[in-house]
Amino acid sequence: MTAEASPVSDAKISDMLLREDRGNGIVHLTLNRPEAFNSLSSGLMRLLQDALDAIAADPAARVVIIEGAGRGFCAGHDLKEITSLKTVETRRALMAQCCELMQSVVHCPKPVIAKVHGVASAAGCQLVASCDLAVADDTTRFATPGVNIGLFCHTPMVALGRNVGRKHAMEMLLTGEAMDAPTAHRFGLINRHVPAEELDGAVMQFAQLIAKKSSYTLRIGKEAFYRQLDMDLKDAYAMASEVMVQNMLAEDAQEGISAFVEKREPVWRDR
Repeated sequence: MTAEASPVSDAKISDMLLREDRGNGIVHLTLNRPEAFNSLSSGLMRLLQDALDAIAADPAARVVIIEGAGRGFCAGHDLKEITSLKTVETRRALMAQCCELMQSVVHCPKPVIAKVHGVASAAGCQLVASCDLAVADDTTRFATPGVNIGLFCHTPMVALGRNVGRKHAMEMLLTGEAMDAPTAHRFGLINRHVPAEELDGAVMQFAQLIAKKSSYTLRIGKEAFYRQLDMDLKDAYAMASEVMVQNMLAEDAQEGISAFVEKREPVWRDR
C-alpha cells in the first residue's frame, strides 16, 4: 500500500516515512523507509517535497541535511510501485513528481547537504548529485544501475551530467557498475569521504560553518551559481556582476565589511 492509499493521517505517514529534526538553524530530514533502503516512493517524495517547501519559507532554517535511516542512504525509485502503475499517465506523473523534487533541492534557498552511507543508487544517486554538498562514509557504494535491468537512468543522468565529468557520467550510466566512495570523490560526486564513525562530525562541520553565514548572502549566491551554469560566458559574467552589485548594497554586506575592519563577529540581519 502506498502512502496515498493509506487510511492513516498525514502526520502518521510523516512519522513513518520522513523524520525531521531541528537545532541551531540546521534541519535534518531523514528518509525513513529502512526496510526498502529508503527507496523513493510517491509518498516519501511528497513528504520530502512538502518539507523542502516549508524550509524554503522558514527564516529559522539555515541549512538542510538529507540522510537515510537504516543500512543505506537511498536505493532509488520504488520498483514495486513503478510496476504497479499501469498507465502512461500515472508513470508520467511519478517521473514529474521526482523531477520537481530534485529541482526543489537545487532551487531551495538554503544550502542542502547529503549525508550518505551504505548505498546511493539510481534516483538515490540523483538525489546526492542534486544536493549542494555531499559527504559519504568510506563504505558507501554509488551506482546508476538501471541499464542492468533494461531501464536506463534517464532522469538521474540529468543531475549526474551536471555534477561530474561527461566521461565519468557516461561510465556510470553505460556500465551500471557500482563505485566506491574514493572514486565518487575523484569523479566530483561527493565533497568528502570519511570513516563511518566520523560521518556525523564531518557533515556537522559543514553545516555549522554554513549556518553562521548570512542567509541572504547564501540565498542569492546559490541562486546565481545555478543560473550561470546554463548561460554562455558573457551572459554569466553580466548576471554575476549585477548580483554582486546588489549584494554590495545589502545590509549584511555592510555589516560584514564593518565587522571585518573592526575585528569582531558580524551580526547578520539576513537582508
